[in-house]
Amino acid sequence: MGLTGLNTWRGRNESCSFLHVSWTCHENRAPINRVHSLKAREAFRPPACPTGPWLGSMETPGWVTRTRSSSNPEADWRGLSYLHNAKTAVSISAPCNVYLKKKMFHVAWNQHLRLMTRTPVSDVFSKLIFSRSFAISCKSWLSMQSLVGDKNIVLMGPPGAGKTTVGKIVGQKLGCCCIDVDDDVLETSWNMSVAEKLKEVGNEQFLEEEGKALLSLSASGSVVSLSGSNPMNAASMEHVKKNGIVVYLDVSTKTIINRLNFMKVDRIVGQVPGTSLRDILQFRKQFYKKWYDVRVICENGIKAEAVADKVLCAIKRYQDSESESFISTRSLHCGRKEEQKSPIKYFSDAVIEGLAPNCGLFVPEMGLPKFTHGEWQHLLGATYAERAQTVLERCIHPADLPASTLWEIVETTYGQNFTCSKIAPVRHLAGNQFLLELFHGPTGSFKDLALQLMPHLFAYCIPQTCNYMFLVATSGDTGSAVLDGFSQLKESDKQRIAVITFFPNDGVSQIQKSQMIGYQEANTKAIGVQSDFDFCQSAIKQIFANSDYTGFLTMEYGTALSAANSINWARLLPQVVYHASAYLDLVEQNIIPFGSPVDVCIPTGNFGNILAAVYAKTMGIPIRKCICASNQNNCLTEFIKTGLYDLRGRRLVHSLSPAIDILKSSNLERYLHLIANGDGQLVAQLFSHLERQQYYQLQKELLGKLQQDLMADWCSEEDCLNAIHSVFNTTGYILDTHTAVAKVVADRLQDKTCPVIISSTAHYSKFAPAILQALRIGEIKQTPLSQLHLLNSYNPLPPVHRGLLETLKKNEKQNYQACAADVNVLMEHIEALIQNHFTKVF
Repeated sequence: MGLTGLNTWRGRNESCSFLHVSWTCHENRAPINRVHSLKAREAFRPPACPTGPWLGSMETPGWVTRTRSSSNPEADWRGLSYLHNAKTAVSISAPCNVYLKKKMFHVAWNQHLRLMTRTPVSDVFSKLIFSRSFAISCKSWLSMQSLVGDKNIVLMGPPGAGKTTVGKIVGQKLGCCCIDVDDDVLETSWNMSVAEKLKEVGNEQFLEEEGKALLSLSASGSVVSLSGSNPMNAASMEHVKKNGIVVYLDVSTKTIINRLNFMKVDRIVGQVPGTSLRDILQFRKQFYKKWYDVRVICENGIKAEAVADKVLCAIKRYQDSESESFISTRSLHCGRKEEQKSPIKYFSDAVIEGLAPNCGLFVPEMGLPKFTHGEWQHLLGATYAERAQTVLERCIHPADLPASTLWEIVETTYGQNFTCSKIAPVRHLAGNQFLLELFHGPTGSFKDLALQLMPHLFAYCIPQTCNYMFLVATSGDTGSAVLDGFSQLKESDKQRIAVITFFPNDGVSQIQKSQMIGYQEANTKAIGVQSDFDFCQSAIKQIFANSDYTGFLTMEYGTALSAANSINWARLLPQVVYHASAYLDLVEQNIIPFGSPVDVCIPTGNFGNILAAVYAKTMGIPIRKCICASNQNNCLTEFIKTGLYDLRGRRLVHSLSPAIDILKSSNLERYLHLIANGDGQLVAQLFSHLERQQYYQLQKELLGKLQQDLMADWCSEEDCLNAIHSVFNTTGYILDTHTAVAKVVADRLQDKTCPVIISSTAHYSKFAPAILQALRIGEIKQTPLSQLHLLNSYNPLPPVHRGLLETLKKNEKQNYQACAADVNVLMEHIEALIQNHFTKVF
């Protein structure tokens, strides 16, 4: 493989969140142009780089050749070696920026990089020292040093978090110098105790003096324990971060208060009469959020030795950006030559691309992380945003999305745009049944919980120089949620991101349709299709698979396609949070002690919501059974009961619960990949058989695994309406039609030995005609707006969704046309929006 024309340029902003590397890749001397986007911390990562160290040499000015050396399955691109010139060999033991400048080859070291050798050697000797045997002999010596290199491990947290004690243990384990800022920097610099200095100068002056003292710190390869107030001084923290990995020791406020009271600490900045310790600690959290690179959850009762081990694990994960790769659900087993040719995919790739190249779905190769019971209990009392941050940062490598940036996104997402401060509250319905209310977002459906977040993730991940067109197929709720989510982006991001939504023209409610067509802006469009949801979803997959069309869009308009349906990992992942949060809410309300099981019952069509519950279970939430609730389009129910997924002779039936009017459940593929232990070949065979023969049969062993997780049943239209009527008469609460489907199924299947959490996936206001029919109101007025006013007159619980009322008032007289069910017609609509919104490439 050879590399020519290698160039780098900074992307996103001056802090270098992104590094872009372009090159021409020569495999068997056939040039292939590529563009790769990656984090500056990762720097250059060769595409599809086979395992094993590499030797490179300057054959001619401006040309770099890589030739395989001896095989080493443990090596990665950091083991790259090259001949700097005829006399000097250089080994890269950590990430770097590689570029050509003035026809010379350079290595620009990133913050945590080390130049292992720069020794004049002969060509023969260079091959010897970079051989596999040399790597093995040095492995034990490098193992501790390579974790830290020249960077410091910086421990940050509130006073009483145990930073000094943990720092000493970490230093002992690594053989590193330990620096306690209070004792070794502040008191040494001031020649007085911290308490005396605070008393002498007061709170504000103390922070300034403390910051100046920390600016004098110059250390490398050490463990630094900050004071509790250091993060409140921006200049000193920027200085520390330049050569440090900041680890946040996240200790519960209750534990901190108990420790400080026991120690009778009297040197906390802000500790004055009338201000509680709780208020001080809460105020400081905003500063901790800003600076940390990795978080270590210090669960109640954990020993300092165990915290130190968690710190080392967190640092190792932070340094090892290669470990958290993504694969397709249809990928062959690792080790096959065909798989080695494919470039490694990471979270940002999965977000940008949406669908895997082989038409499978992206999943984390190593699965999702598992939380301990203590770590979950640490989130009791936390806000929804705090829970989301904690879960997501464990699932997204900081190389793809730094923790501080994730905080900004999460706090923007779960804020004033939700009508309930709890975001996804749990409400007792009756008996052992609880409702998880997922409709408090701006468009009134559970899709808002993910689609208020996903656009920000996408905007961060994509290169500044690229345009992206999102294709969305919706059975009702996804469309308006996607359009609203992308409307919240900054103007600069809107200029390079467009969204087009396709929905079944006669398969959504009038209110849902009104919501979608109201988002006809410069970069958004909603198109009704004279067919059903399955056609819309299938058409989008065909468009993605049409390389001629996607290549044309790239060459002609500089525009790439992506997906915002739950086939996109960034759409699915945030849904895990609310299932975990619901369980924690039941524990907080003293309904159950932590560790006791619950069941969840979810109205299911595309299998994304229920899959998120399964993922929450794999991460440690004690969910016993996930109950799949279908309407008369009950392919999933039959499949879960028999293992036969059969579409032969099945036609989609329009129902009162249109969001689950789906026959082909896309996310079922991810679940089968999970229970098949990552057997991508089996998954590919099953779904290929479904495409060709319209059915597949699950093996008995896999069906047994499936039925350990899942139960299923379906609900008729009549039973759905009766459930709405019955619940309203007994409680005054109005269920939407989808939630009513789940209520009926939960009544049939749940054995009442534990609580069952029913996902209330949409606000009833979106389905006003069906609700009025269920409540047996004689006269149903014609316009959606008048229907909502009529419902509001009954003073229902919950109240009519105000956001929907405002949308209907604005869009009441908007004209609209639908298009034919033809993939080529859909492609024409896509190109038309691209032409209108993006600049043509000449």
